[in-house]
Amino acid sequence: MKILVVDDSKAMRALIRRTLRGARYDEANISEAENGREAFDSIRSSPPDLVLANFNMPEMSGIELLERLHDDGVDVSFGFITSDDSEANVERARKAGARFVIGKPFSRQDLRRAVNEATEGKKNSP
Repeated sequence: MKILVVDDSKAMRALIRRTLRGARYDEANISEAENGREAFDSIRSSPPDLVLANFNMPEMSGIELLERLHDDGVDVSFGFITSDDSEANVERARKAGARFVIGKPFSRQDLRRAVNEATEGKKNSP
């Protein structure tokens, strides 16, 4: 399975990567992007099975990324890991097609449950 982690914080990307490994996603091919614009280019060239993005980032936010992908007809499972999990943002994310929104701080179990639901059947895919 290919997972793209999108966050402007290098430390948060490393934490998410470590948490994925601890949540039994050892075989996943995990890549990273610093912002939505970088992620958009990466997704267009090599679509992942799942995108895990922060909501607020410079260049292009996570929600702008998801909306642009949706507008361009790119079908990819997408979830948010964010400290900005207000009701309005969760609703906007759901309307744009997000499979889940996890608030920070998050647990390994929260992440495992969300990823499992978002990628049903893709965990053992190449």
